[in-house]
Amino acid sequence: MKSLAELKQLREEVQGQIDLRKEHKEGVRVVIGMATCGIAAGARPVMNAFLKEVSKRGLSDVTVTQTGCIGMCRMEPIVEVFMPGKEKVTYVHMTENKVARIVAEHIINKQPVTEYTIGAAKD
Repeated sequence: MKSLAELKQLREEVQGQIDLRKEHKEGVRVVIGMATCGIAAGARPVMNAFLKEVSKRGLSDVTVTQTGCIGMCRMEPIVEVFMPGKEKVTYVHMTENKVARIVAEHIINKQPVTEYTIGAAKD
């Protein structure tokens, strides 16, 4: 940090991430399982990737939040996407590399990426 301008820019970036994590009554909710099992499996980088992608695309109607154990530890990291008027979609074995596709295809274009869902998971 070398200047006040850099500090202000950092503050704006962090504030934007905080706003993405606030609960909205309407819109899309992305919930990442962040219990010990999820974190150990890599949920934190997945959550950060969702925050970054949603922010980059300027999706103001999308909330990214975390929850505790979802109950399927062997399938972590787990991400649940809740869209108004639709059934919940559960993504399993998530990685940072899958996030951009889920945001583009599911959240923006309303087409779940079925190959990443719980129904397609092979353990």
